Amino acid sequence: MLSHPAIADAAVVGAPDADGQEVPKAFVVVLPGQVLLPGDVMAFIAERVAPHKKVRQVAFIDVIPKSTSGKILRKDLRALAPTP
Repeated sequence: MLSHPAIADAAVVGAPDADGQEVPKAFVVVLPGQVLLPGDVMAFIAERVAPHKKVRQVAFIDVIPKSTSGKILRKDLRALAPTP
């Protein structure tokens, strides 16, 4: 996902969908001045990964939460993915 020219940073976590199934949800930070739609991100990923790894949901955020050592805080991202 980071190879996309309009994406500054990104992370993927499991999030529940409307049926209660856990699906991949991408949290994306868009580069300033760029326009990106959720469908663009999903299509970009779908071309590059196996079908079961395709992103089903996309959320745009200002910054990916990271620890002081630079690891992505997936727990914080899961808190941003409310249950339907």
